[in-house]
Amino acid sequence: MYVGRIVAVGQTKSGRNTGMYRISSRSFPNRSTRLSANIISVVPKSGFEADLTKNPYISYNCIKIAKNFTVISNGSHTDPIAEKIEMGYPVRDALSLALLAMDYEKDSYSTPRIAGVISFDSNIAYLASVAQKDLVVRAFNLERGFCFYVATYEHSTPCSHYKDSAFDCSTASEARDYIFNKGIFANMELPVTSAAAMSSENGFELSAELNA
Repeated sequence: MYVGRIVAVGQTKSGRNTGMYRISSRSFPNRSTRLSANIISVVPKSGFEADLTKNPYISYNCIKIAKNFTVISNGSHTDPIAEKIEMGYPVRDALSLALLAMDYEKDSYSTPRIAGVISFDSNIAYLASVAQKDLVVRAFNLERGFCFYVATYEHSTPCSHYKDSAFDCSTASEARDYIFNKGIFANMELPVTSAAAMSSENGFELSAELNA
């Protein structure tokens, strides 16, 4: 099953809130995630920088810390969502306003923009998507050992049906590996790269393929 890019939010069995992101790609597989300070970016691998001239949507910040929250998304809307949270907007409003303003991606697939937000210490997390015909922002009550996800294709509307009820990791690096090829995500085709954020004693722990 090919679902494209995936955003997931969940809680480990030990109670650590987690946000995860995965790229699955048929057209641009030569990409990595790169960590720099409190941001994880999607970038072309060395030697494939010219791909940026073929598609403007393939490089962006996919994870960004904003106050007591972490934003996860599949495109350039990560930054305006984080900015609105920094300005004091409620999470639901930050997601709604940013997605409404930027709309779905104007590529040949009319790819939805998807996003998630987790809090450092709240059991409420959010998933959102904007497509050609709808805009959906949904709050999820996090439970230990569960994660919920939304994808750009097939599973593109946030709902409680798209979940993994056996989710558990101890570190952000394990969570990054989990969404790449474990649990419910193992049957989702063409994984390329992934990233994750997990709450810890000192804030959020981030994991990407590379450090800047």
